Amino acid sequence: QLACCCGTAACTLCCKCCPKIKQSTSTRFMYALYFILVTIICCVMMSTTVANEMKMHIPFYKQMCKGIQAGEMCEKLVGYSAVYKVCFGMACFFFLFFLFTIKINSSKSCRAYIHNGFWLIKLILLAAMCSGAFFIPDQDTFLNAWRYVGATGGFLFIAIQLILLVEFAHKWNKNWTAGANHKQMWNGLLALVTLILYSVAVAALVLMALFYTRSEGCMYNKVLIGVNGGLCLFVSLVAISPCVQNRQPHSGLLQSGVISCYVMYLTFSALSSKPPETILDENNQNITICVPEFSQGLHRDENLVTGLGTTILFGCILYSCLTSTTRASSEALRGIYAAPETEVTSCCFQSSLNLQKLSCFLSLTADAEEHVEKRGGQTVIYDEKKGTVYSYAYFHFVFFLASLYVMMTVTHWFHYESAEIEKFFTGTWSIFWIKMVSCWVCVCLYVWTLIAPLCCPTREFSV
Repeated sequence: QLACCCGTAACTLCCKCCPKIKQSTSTRFMYALYFILVTIICCVMMSTTVANEMKMHIPFYKQMCKGIQAGEMCEKLVGYSAVYKVCFGMACFFFLFFLFTIKINSSKSCRAYIHNGFWLIKLILLAAMCSGAFFIPDQDTFLNAWRYVGATGGFLFIAIQLILLVEFAHKWNKNWTAGANHKQMWNGLLALVTLILYSVAVAALVLMALFYTRSEGCMYNKVLIGVNGGLCLFVSLVAISPCVQNRQPHSGLLQSGVISCYVMYLTFSALSSKPPETILDENNQNITICVPEFSQGLHRDENLVTGLGTTILFGCILYSCLTSTTRASSEALRGIYAAPETEVTSCCFQSSLNLQKLSCFLSLTADAEEHVEKRGGQTVIYDEKKGTVYSYAYFHFVFFLASLYVMMTVTHWFHYESAEIEKFFTGTWSIFWIKMVSCWVCVCLYVWTLIAPLCCPTREFSV
């Protein structure tokens, strides 16, 4: 079974007790595993705690560093420059496969077999690319140029997530509205969810006003909370305005509720990432203001906060990558909305017609259960016999952008020289403004989807 590491069925190495898995899912899982592995290495390289522990507990540490030409204390293997080089190798790995898998429509082609297998060879290739980046000549020029490439890719990754969020909000409302045409229960559920979303947004706004502002000072916080709260009200009014409703009957408060909650989340995240403001109290001692008092106590255990926070953050990045690489997401980014989706919606919502529901269910599951093989290990469902279920090239392109986003995030974006993983949540102005700009871009994207049919009446829009 070890030969499976070089073939197309790596999951058969797992034991039989593991649940069955689709071939397309197992392939994406393996690439995600590589991504996680390199990300962990980057976090270790940015940790001064790990570097100090290695110096203290590894015998002949200085001699070893000199032997591998990494500096007297392995300076070339730690810090932001090392992370840039490792992420350069990972980005090149995914970009190479992006070019290699362009226009693959059949899983039976030679290129598809390479995409779905040869995992040991790919791991060696990834390690070679990450290691080879340390031998690039003229390191200063490379780092300066690669920094701008990383920032561009990181911003593009954020933009893709924002576009898909807006598209998800529209699709959610459209599907539930279609269900309401067949059963009135969905109208009540639609109203309930909308009420919950706005309640969460208003509660978040009030709590941020209480904990992140004070009567004196905190001008940044007051202005931004007020502006973002006003934007949420603005997009809600635009969504239900008569002119928008005439061109887009599916537009409603559910979408604006989703956007409002996300805006409040980004506002909270930005305020938490802002460098602390300090003033002198009556005893001439520096005290931190404009942050909740309980958060100061939570940050005392820096290792716990950094470890837990970093895990959650990169878990979210990985989730964004996997959900962004589905066939529906890639088509949505190109403005393609599949007609079968509305057919499935109307089919599945007609609860009174049991026969129609059964045929709907069978049509959705027949392809997935088409071919199952057992090779002594985990059961693998070959769900791509008729064609690919997701875009291979787009999958690798998203992970290429995610590699750049991880690189910039770990190195504190434009505050790279003082970056440490232990100071990941102390806050920097670059992270603060990136989150605030992301918030405003999200609002602009959503407003554009509402007013685009009014600005271009002769063009057909579909959301």
